[in-house]
Amino acid sequence: MRKTKQEIIINDVAVSDAGAEGKAIVRIDGMVVFVPFVVPGDIIDLKIIKKKKNYAEGRALAIKQPSPQRVEAHCPHFGICGGCKWQTMEYSAQLRCKEQQVRDNLERLGHIDTSAMRPICGSDDKFYYRNKLEFTFSSKRWLNEGETRDENDPGAVGFHVPTVFDKVLPIEHCALQSEPSNRIRLALRDYALRENLPFYDIRNHTGFIRNLVVRNTTTGEWMVIVIVAQKNDTLLMPMMEFLKKEFPEITSLLYIVNEKMNDSYTDLDVVTYSGQDYITEQMPRYNGGNPLQFRINPKSFYQTNSKQAYKLYSYVAEFAQLQGHENVYDLYTGTGTIAQFLAGMCRHVTGIEYVDEAIIDARLNAKLNGFDNCTFFAGDMAKVLTDDFVTANGRPDVVITDPPRAGMHEKVVEQLLAIESRRIVYVSCNPATQARDLQMLSTKYNIGRIQPVDMFPHTQHVENVVELILKDKK
Repeated sequence: MRKTKQEIIINDVAVSDAGAEGKAIVRIDGMVVFVPFVVPGDIIDLKIIKKKKNYAEGRALAIKQPSPQRVEAHCPHFGICGGCKWQTMEYSAQLRCKEQQVRDNLERLGHIDTSAMRPICGSDDKFYYRNKLEFTFSSKRWLNEGETRDENDPGAVGFHVPTVFDKVLPIEHCALQSEPSNRIRLALRDYALRENLPFYDIRNHTGFIRNLVVRNTTTGEWMVIVIVAQKNDTLLMPMMEFLKKEFPEITSLLYIVNEKMNDSYTDLDVVTYSGQDYITEQMPRYNGGNPLQFRINPKSFYQTNSKQAYKLYSYVAEFAQLQGHENVYDLYTGTGTIAQFLAGMCRHVTGIEYVDEAIIDARLNAKLNGFDNCTFFAGDMAKVLTDDFVTANGRPDVVITDPPRAGMHEKVVEQLLAIESRRIVYVSCNPATQARDLQMLSTKYNIGRIQPVDMFPHTQHVENVVELILKDKK
C-alpha cells in the first residue's frame, strides 16, 4: 500500500464479487471497497477516492491481470457512460451474479428458503434490446481527463454522466436500441448545429432544444418525441419537417414544449406533427391465437425489453395456475399489460394503478384486444384496495402484484393478508423490497416457485417472480 497526504493507492488486489449499483467489491483488511467498471477475478491497482465508516469507494488505476470472466466492451463509451456497467463481464457470469443477488436478498432480508429457486431466465438479445431511449441536449459537454472547455463548444447530445446533473456525455453509438435510433439522434444533432439551435443549459434555463425520446416496436413502428424549451415556430417547424423528410420510417412524430426547470413531461401537452399519436406493440398470447395489441402513447409505460417481457409474463401466467373461473386482481397494473395477458384465461381481471393516463390506456387496450372482462381503477393503492372495494369487486382468487422499486405499502400488504387469496404472484424489479414484503406475507403464505428474469443485460438490474400459496388453516 502506498499512501500520501491526498491519496491511498493499493497495488495488486483481487476483485472478489459483484456489488451494489453495478459496482464490484474489493476486500482489504476487513474493509469493503466498491469499485466500478471491474470484473470479479480481476487483479487491479486501486485508488481509494472516498472513505466512509463502514466502507470505501475506489477507482481502478490499472488492470494488472484480467479475470477469466472479462470480455471486451462492445460500446465505445464504456467506462464513462454509466448505463451498462457490466458490459466487460461475460454474459453467463452476469446471470450468475444476478441470480446470486436475488438469492442473497431473499435469504438475508426475507429469511426465505431459496433452495428450490429456478435458474435465471437470460435474454436472447444481449444488445439492441431496448424499445425506448431518452437523450439530452446540453450546452455543457462532459470533459474527459486532460480536456479543457472551449468557449465555442456547442455542447453535447447523449446521456448524463452518473452523479453529474448538468453535463452530458456525447454518444456516437448506443448499442441498446436498434437503428435508426442512432441515425435519428445524430441527424438531429447535426441539423441543430448547422442551424445554430442552442442546446439547453439546465443551470441557467437557456437554450432551445432539450431532449429527444425514441421509442419503437417489434413490428417496426417508430415514435420520436422532440422536447424544446420554448414555443418558437420559426425554429421548431423546420426542425420537425427535417425529421419527417429525413426519416419516413417514423410513424409517430411529436413534440413537447417544456418551459419548466425539470425534464419531466408527463404533465405537459404533446403535439402530433405527423403520423399517429401512438405506436402499437404486439405480444404473443400465452395460450395461442392472434397476438395481443398494446397501444403505446408518449407517456405510456411499457416494458423496455419487449421480447423478454413475454417471458416474464409467461412465468406470471404459469404461477397463477388459472383454470378459467377465477377472479383476478392485478395490482399496479400500469397500462394493463399483465391483466390482458391473463384475461383470456380467467373469468375477470380487476386492475388498479395510480396513474390516471395509464388506466385510460389500459381500458383502450382491453377494447382493442376484445376483452370485456377487464375493469380498471385509478388511485393510490393503499386507499383503493379496501374492504369496501373487495366487497364491490369480489374477493380475488389470485392476486398479481408488480409494484415499483419501493415495493408495496405496508397497508397494502396488510390488506392482502386480510383478503386471503389462495394464490399471489409477486413480480419485482427490486429483490430487496420484495424480500421485505415476502417476509410479512409469509405469516399466511408459503413461498412456492421463484423465477429470476434478466430484462436488462449488462446492467445490475434483475426482475424476480415469486409464487405465494395460502397456508392451510389449522
